[in-house]
Amino acid sequence: MIDIRGLSYFVSQIENLSHWQRYAEDVLGMQVRPAPGGGLYVKMDERPFRMLILEGPEAKYLASGWELANEPAFQAALEHLTAAGIEWQPGTDAEIDQRGVQALVKLTDPSGNCHELSWGHRSDCLPFISPQGVPRFITGDMGLGHTVLPAPNFDATLAFAKDVLGFQLSDIFNFRPDASAPPIRIHFLHCQNARHHSLALAEYPVPSGCVHVMVEVDSMTEVGRAHDRLHAHDVSLSATLGQHLNDRMTSFYMKTPSGFDLEYGFGGLQVDWAEHLAFEFTRVSIWGHDFSVGHQ
Repeated sequence: MIDIRGLSYFVSQIENLSHWQRYAEDVLGMQVRPAPGGGLYVKMDERPFRMLILEGPEAKYLASGWELANEPAFQAALEHLTAAGIEWQPGTDAEIDQRGVQALVKLTDPSGNCHELSWGHRSDCLPFISPQGVPRFITGDMGLGHTVLPAPNFDATLAFAKDVLGFQLSDIFNFRPDASAPPIRIHFLHCQNARHHSLALAEYPVPSGCVHVMVEVDSMTEVGRAHDRLHAHDVSLSATLGQHLNDRMTSFYMKTPSGFDLEYGFGGLQVDWAEHLAFEFTRVSIWGHDFSVGHQ
C-alpha cells in the first residue's frame, strides 16, 4: 500500500501568468515568485511553494502532488504500482528540479486525473510573509489542504484511490439534484494525517480538471478579510459563506484564474482515525454555501 502523507502541492495552467500572480497576492494573500524552468511558485507556508502555475494555451488543473515520507516509502510505492500493473512515468530532471523534490513519478487514474508521487521536498528556510497580512495557513504535516477531482468513471477511480494510492473513506455524500434520477456520488477520502479529507472524488466531469481546492486559515477574521478582497478585486464568488456538515469547515468558494474553484476556510475538523465512524450525510452544509450564485 502507498503511504501518502498529504497533498504537497498542485499544478495548474493558464495562458497569462500575471492573472494568477494578481489573484494569489491580492486575493489569497500568498507570495509569488518565478519558478525554475518557467511558471510561478505560489507560497503559503515555509515551503518554497504549494501551488505551481505553468503557462499554457488553456486554463486548467494539471496535477495533484502527493508526498511520501522518505525514500524507502517511495521505493515501496513503485513496487506496489508495478505489482498492481499500474503504468507510471518517472519525472524528468527538469520536473524534479521544478517541484523541488528528490524523486518523482506520474500516473493517471481511470478518470484521467494526473497524480504525482514524490519524496524529500526542498526547503529554502524562508518564512512566509503574506502581502495581505495573513498570519498563516494551516498546512504542515497535513499538506496544503484538499483537492476535489472529477471522477465520471467513478467506481474504477474510487478503487484506484483506495487500492492503488492507499486513501481511506472519511464519509459519503449522495447528491440528488433530481429526485427521480440516481444520486451523484461524492466520496471524501483521507490519508496519513489528521485532516478530514485530502482528496474527494465527484461523479461528474469538470472541464477545468478540478472541482475545487481548499486552503485553510487560522481565524474567521482572515476568512472575512479574504471575502472582502474577493469583492474588491472583482473575483467571481462560486458559493456564499457557510459551514459544511462533514468537516465543519466555515468557508466560501471563489473562481480561480485556471477555471476551477478555491474554497477559503477556517475550522476544519481534525480526526483521530482510530475513533472515526464513516457515515453518509444528506446535506452539504449546516448553514449557508449557496452554490447557485456561481451560476448567476
